[in-house]
Amino acid sequence: MNTIVNGLQWGDEGKGKIVDYLTEDADVVVRGQGGNNAGHTVIVGTSKYILHLVPSGILWERKQNVIGNGVVLDPIGLVREIETLEDQGVTITPENLLISDRAHVVLPYHCDLDAAQEQARGKFSIGTTRRGIGPAYSDKATRNGLRMADLLNPELARDLISVRLEDANFTLKRHGMTSHETAEVLGSIESALDRLRPHVTNTIPTLHKAWKGGKSIVFEGAQGTFLDIDFGTYPFVTSSNTTSGGACTGSGLPPIAIDRVIGVCKAYTTRVGEGAHITESQEFSDYLHGMGREFGATTGRKRRCGWLDCVLLRFASMVNGVTDLAVTNLDGLDQRDDIKICTAYEIDGVQHSFPPAQRDAWNHAVPVYETHPGWKSDTSGCRSWDDLPPEAQAYLTRLSELADAPVKYVGIGPDREQTILL
Repeated sequence: MNTIVNGLQWGDEGKGKIVDYLTEDADVVVRGQGGNNAGHTVIVGTSKYILHLVPSGILWERKQNVIGNGVVLDPIGLVREIETLEDQGVTITPENLLISDRAHVVLPYHCDLDAAQEQARGKFSIGTTRRGIGPAYSDKATRNGLRMADLLNPELARDLISVRLEDANFTLKRHGMTSHETAEVLGSIESALDRLRPHVTNTIPTLHKAWKGGKSIVFEGAQGTFLDIDFGTYPFVTSSNTTSGGACTGSGLPPIAIDRVIGVCKAYTTRVGEGAHITESQEFSDYLHGMGREFGATTGRKRRCGWLDCVLLRFASMVNGVTDLAVTNLDGLDQRDDIKICTAYEIDGVQHSFPPAQRDAWNHAVPVYETHPGWKSDTSGCRSWDDLPPEAQAYLTRLSELADAPVKYVGIGPDREQTILL
């Protein structure tokens, strides 16, 4: 069975844990979009692994992991990540980690361009991670990008970078930033390319062979639905399609290869960076941060926390074609007396069941809440639906009704065994 795992909020939903859970019965894990601006944290026993570009399946033996053509790849960042994982005892070889030769590359000037663009936006800044993701995707769209296959040809790479730097340096100088030289850019990535070269291949035939051979493939989404360049809270979005369609375009496998879509959401809502967050609550944020929860895996930034927003979930389930819901962090609500669910937005006196496209409408949106009783008990030891308190069961049932998708998995802690399968 081939499964897409997608986030239904603004990322950080716990997709890495769900992918890790599913990988036990899978053969291949594919990452199809995004860059090292994403971070998945997986807990295995007493060990904590933070993954940015490497698929979460790398933590299992005898699994094939693929970084697909839809990813923008920072060679230096990827090598650093590989070395960190190897230091933690993870084996990484050209057999268990493949990199698409069609994947576009994030180069040092992309990171500087990212910072320059954020600076130029002023009060309209997006709050990017400044990892160069947006500029790399921009180069891809304007046909100015370099792919892994290009970098493996030094003469071609030198010519392409030289041409691109003419415009990039003009922009950087205009913003008072240091310009780049072609030799310096190539020199900075030389050792990383040497390390990655054995992993680079045409991954599309490999994935089709796995599919046609009946192997089980898991597609690991990065970020979340509302960071999608088309469906997210534009312009406060990332530069790729983070919804289920991106798994196909980012891997080279067709939609008919997909059997199910698991949508992952927290039992509440979080966001990092700028942009709308209709259910955001400072009191609830302080509560979660005080428990040591909700700090970004990539940046360490405090996440903005709020009540469950089912206006978002309803729309996300629709555009992703969600067949099953995975609800994580239910245990984060264990000590709440009352728990709110946003069922609609009121915008200028009119109730809306779906998020608006008009960017200024978010400034006038007011959440319409239902209030549910909390269960005031520890769910982290629950291992079945029947173990959950009745109030928690009712909460999940209502979430499922509002999202119009069945709950299949419930996370009640970070460990592998703290996942309830319904």
